[in-house]
Amino acid sequence: MNYLVDEADSELTLILAHGAGAPMDSQFMQDVARGVAEAGIRVVRFEFPYMAERRSGKRRGPDRPAVLVDTWRRVVADHGDANRLVIGGKSMGGRIASMVADELNVRGLIALGYPFHPPGKAEGMRTAHLAGMRTPTLIVQGERDQFGTRDDVADYELASTIAIEWMPDGDHSFNARKKSGHSAAENLGACIEQVVAFIRQLA
Repeated sequence: MNYLVDEADSELTLILAHGAGAPMDSQFMQDVARGVAEAGIRVVRFEFPYMAERRSGKRRGPDRPAVLVDTWRRVVADHGDANRLVIGGKSMGGRIASMVADELNVRGLIALGYPFHPPGKAEGMRTAHLAGMRTPTLIVQGERDQFGTRDDVADYELASTIAIEWMPDGDHSFNARKKSGHSAAENLGACIEQVVAFIRQLA
């Protein structure tokens, strides 16, 4: 397993997984990792097997859910005391982390753009396990995310351990339209601030 590490002297380590379509060193992942590390929190990134294979030229979609879940288990085991780990990631990476967080007894969970349902398919809900989530959780979500808008999520049954911070006019990557008066940079900065504040509360 290859890891990218942004070092910092912190009690807790944030481990981030990528989304379905972009690797661990995508611009979004780099910006979040560096921003959080600059605030004094150690950040580790990794890739699921299919994404590592893409680097060798193979055209592959995401691994089966069982493989994704087992990869998260392995990553947490590689990093020692689970109580000193906050796990999560972008979209799919955060969703899979949410499926193992309670089982692995990690300190916290962070989802950056949670895929509550496939775009245009609100009936395909991916929230059943979130109703009983025991792990303290932060979801950072764009208000107009096609995987779950602010209006969509208002009706979902979510555990009291889950906090949602909304990025104004943000899409799945928190990009805002010019007419909204907000910018992608502002939303990304706000996302990083929310992540840092959440982890500091857990320390």
